[in-house]
Amino acid sequence: MINIERAIEDIGRLKKYQKDELLFSAQQKADGLYYVQSGEIRVFKMDEQGREVEVVRLEAGDFLGEAILFVSAVFPFFAQAVKDSQVLFFDKNRIFKKIDEEPSIAKFFLNLLARKCLILNRRIETLGLQTVKKRLIKYLLLNCSGEKQCTVELRTKKVELAKILGTISETLSRNLKQIQDEGFIEVEGNKIHIKDCSKLRLELLS
Repeated sequence: MINIERAIEDIGRLKKYQKDELLFSAQQKADGLYYVQSGEIRVFKMDEQGREVEVVRLEAGDFLGEAILFVSAVFPFFAQAVKDSQVLFFDKNRIFKKIDEEPSIAKFFLNLLARKCLILNRRIETLGLQTVKKRLIKYLLLNCSGEKQCTVELRTKKVELAKILGTISETLSRNLKQIQDEGFIEVEGNKIHIKDCSKLRLELLS
């Protein structure tokens, strides 16, 4: 019986990207998909004002471009290395050829596609239905310890965090100040002290 993971890995070609280097740009020909082996990749689009809107960040173990492999001729977004990164690139034509030789490989990619659809649906819901304030609160709660009080250390610059939350740094700073003025947090440099995690969680539900 064929080892699917080994067969998939054999199709890939190793690529290395330095920090800030683009893997591809929007409207570039979509000739394959990527698997992140190490580092971090951010995926973003440009809005009508030319501002970056981050869609997702990918780390080791994540795939990029699964859906595009089957339904699009070009990439609809940009992908950029946040830090020095190593990926496996899977050429579209090689994948289709391998599927012809071993149809069971198709199941692997269909599963990838299904998982990505679920992830993107959650992301769209977060960006489309929640305010920047609630996105920020959700981010803080996801990174807090869950105790009555805790401290969240921002490991990215505010401009990068703004992109993750689908906003701009000015709006992020304004919302941080609002949450602080409301008594939920205290901001000290890159550290955010949450005064009461349970109260902040209730604010997310309001």
